[in-house]
Amino acid sequence: MRIGAVVIDETAIENLISMIKQKKELRELSEEFIRHHLHDYFSKRPAMVMVLDTPRSEKYKRIVKDIRAFLRRVYGLFRIEKGREDIRGLLKEFSTAGTIQQKKILEIILSTHSSTKERLLIYAQLYPQLWKITGRPSKILDLGCGLNPFSLPLMGLRSVQYYGYDLSMEEVSLLRDFFILLHRKNSLIRGEAAVFDLLHSLSERKLPAADVCFLFKMTDVLDQGKGHKKTEELLKHLSCRFVVVSFATKTMSGKKMTAPRRSWMEWLCNRLGWKFTIVEMPDELFYVIEKN
Repeated sequence: MRIGAVVIDETAIENLISMIKQKKELRELSEEFIRHHLHDYFSKRPAMVMVLDTPRSEKYKRIVKDIRAFLRRVYGLFRIEKGREDIRGLLKEFSTAGTIQQKKILEIILSTHSSTKERLLIYAQLYPQLWKITGRPSKILDLGCGLNPFSLPLMGLRSVQYYGYDLSMEEVSLLRDFFILLHRKNSLIRGEAAVFDLLHSLSERKLPAADVCFLFKMTDVLDQGKGHKKTEELLKHLSCRFVVVSFATKTMSGKKMTAPRRSWMEWLCNRLGWKFTIVEMPDELFYVIEKN
């Protein structure tokens, strides 16, 4: 890794990443994502590079603590609450189950992830409302998807190409297995899942074009309290006619927000000449943006 004119020993970086990922909730994060943040961290604190030779020092422990805190903020809130093997076991049951039992299995899987657990009560109403605005999509792009693609059978689509991207290698692996099972049952449904870092890799890799892009509860992760340039950059970058951007309508403590609408999102759309429609659900607000 190079920080300006300084080249950091690769072994030191690998050891640091290994230390950071000793926490169970961060174990399945993409190493590439952690590397990008380490580069940002040391670029702002070049003096801390010298600490990498003293892994038992307090300053080294401070680096590990700082990086872990950041990773929890951008990823930890959305992590799986059950282990990977639990969900793999459910997928095995799904492959041989009948229609009613499959639905129950999907509900269990969706309930293991904080964001999809909240949506379990609204999926049946949400997707029909979205399709009334966008039309039934033949291609869907889901960014920061978590386990949301497991709701695909609830979308009422007979034929679709689904692209799911997330930071977690664990979730991507589960999604790949799930897409294989769906394709076996219906050859008109195809899915791809891959690890992708929206914060750092947008300029390095072209995302596929789609009819609709889901960006559910991702703007805070993208912008990190520093305005909304990252979100705007991403929205402009996407080759999608419609983008569905969602926001929580409750605070972290569970209290209902008095003003859940995001005026900055509406100003952004108006400035760029994009139309938007708001779909309100009990705990989540969806902006369906139509790009010109």
